[in-house]
Amino acid sequence: MVKAILLDIEGTTTPIDFVHNTLFPYARARMAGFVQQNLNDLKFEIAQLEKEREADSEYTGEFKPDAANSVSDYLVFLIDNDRKSTPLKAIQGMIWQAGYASGDLVSTVYPDVADALKKWKEEKRTVAIYSSGSVLAQQMIFKYSDQGDLTRYIDRYFDTNTGHKRESESYRKIAEELALDASEIMFVSDVPEELDAAADAGMKTLLMIRSGETGNMPDHGHKAATSFDGQEL
Repeated sequence: MVKAILLDIEGTTTPIDFVHNTLFPYARARMAGFVQQNLNDLKFEIAQLEKEREADSEYTGEFKPDAANSVSDYLVFLIDNDRKSTPLKAIQGMIWQAGYASGDLVSTVYPDVADALKKWKEEKRTVAIYSSGSVLAQQMIFKYSDQGDLTRYIDRYFDTNTGHKRESESYRKIAEELALDASEIMFVSDVPEELDAAADAGMKTLLMIRSGETGNMPDHGHKAATSFDGQEL
């Protein structure tokens, strides 16, 4: 029996376009000013960024942890190269939080998501999120959605502090955190490689294909759906 539903966000509960065409540009445009104003409060994230920069063979700029412009330049580079950087995601989440609170941002979720979340909660199942975005960013997406505050249906949030989404050990950690056997958890994502890692850890999987017919993708070995409507997980 599936006791917990573990959900990806981008391409699963929320359109990819909202993330790439609204959230990313919003944070990028405000990055320099945010870092300038909050440099002293970002010491933990900047220390993480400094370690990343030391191992980054692609970035040619200088990184000075005590210089706001230098820090923000590297953060913008990470955004432009779609890096799954934990400190970047944390700082983006802080910027988005202010945007949601001011009313500048309202997140988009697919029309079937709210009903599915409500149904699972009524069935006493655990609902958790696992995304490369920070926990704060995840919470904001569901709190300030175009279908209202959906956080009341969500029990747990996991980000890349748990591990990368294409590594099976990450899913073993999540199962442990949820105090469930991995076989009691259904992971839903639009990325087959993530589902492969979850399946390797023992989880059940569902490939969400929001763009159309499930037969349009190469053989991926996972059950597939185009929405949560009518899905018995």
